[in-house]
Amino acid sequence: MPEERTDYSTIRYVVYDATYFHKDGCLLNLMNATDQKIIAHLYVEKESFKEAYSWFMSLKQRGLNPQFITSDGERSVLRAMQLVWPQTRLQRCLYHLQHEGMRWLRTYPKTEAGKILRAILSKLSRIKTIKERDAFIQEYRSWVSQYKDYVLSLPRTTVASKDLRRTMVLINNALPDMFYYLEDEQVHATTNALEGFHSRLKADYQRHRGLSKEHRIRYIHWYCFYENNNFSNTI
Repeated sequence: MPEERTDYSTIRYVVYDATYFHKDGCLLNLMNATDQKIIAHLYVEKESFKEAYSWFMSLKQRGLNPQFITSDGERSVLRAMQLVWPQTRLQRCLYHLQHEGMRWLRTYPKTEAGKILRAILSKLSRIKTIKERDAFIQEYRSWVSQYKDYVLSLPRTTVASKDLRRTMVLINNALPDMFYYLEDEQVHATTNALEGFHSRLKADYQRHRGLSKEHRIRYIHWYCFYENNNFSNTI
């Protein structure tokens, strides 16, 4: 298989994402956010702390020490990143945050608190300026001030209570890491660039369904090589 020599010490902005091909395999991927080239990938049984931590450690030993990583916020992977690169800032993907929160709040929330919180959350992925960021934070904090006691008073077994509590926890945990991209334009606000790569990879892979695990790994490696070097992606 081809080998690409990457000077990891020069890479400062990274996007991480994982995607499943089969029930027995998951592709972990890191993209250089600056030129959108794949800098490392690993095919594993499943996305987990154990797999991510050992992989990240090996990359750190080879010189990778990014200033920023944009990721979807999968908790076990975030924990691995924080342990391996404690000084790195972890930008949360706004699309994933918005999608997950609005899914929990449902299309038609049954409470007034849910309806208002969903309207606030719907603005997240459209934030482009510091002023819009500050307005979003203020609006969310006003919502918390008005509805927190109401949410906590709901029976914990009710759907409304579960939905609102989960969404509050989601936003509260992610808020410190939502807006690094506004202060540094090289930080990606979402993982869309890498997800787009995965979409193209899977579309091409459809012509090769039925590959053994070994051949699947070889296929992915070659695809990344061709994509990085601007060759035809038809393998």
